[in-house]
Amino acid sequence: KDPRSCFWAAYKRVTEEHDDEFLDRYYNEMDIVLVFSGLFSAVNAAFIVSMESNLSPDPNDTTHALLTQLVQIGLGNFTAAGSTPAASASTWSLSTAIVRIQCIAYASLSFSLLAAFGAVLGKRW
Repeated sequence: KDPRSCFWAAYKRVTEEHDDEFLDRYYNEMDIVLVFSGLFSAVNAAFIVSMESNLSPDPNDTTHALLTQLVQIGLGNFTAAGSTPAASASTWSLSTAIVRIQCIAYASLSFSLLAAFGAVLGKRW
């Protein structure tokens, strides 16, 4: 036999072993990344849903203001009913801290879903 063919046969065997070990290790690590990014996305989405109520005015305040006006009208006190603002939601303003926290939460969710997408692509490759 030619010594060069023996070298290439040994080289092929060693590289196939190395490649198989490499692929097995990273294939299993993709499973771990997929599980943790999925769990993190679920928890992050739950926090986003719970913080969603901070992005709009409380509807109870508007209902309370309207009921107060109805009671004033029912009692015959038309001047007090006219002086009470009908929509207290017009005085509501969004805090910049809430907006920043929401932006960070949505960015975190986006990156977590991107990691899960990358893990799926890595497993399917």
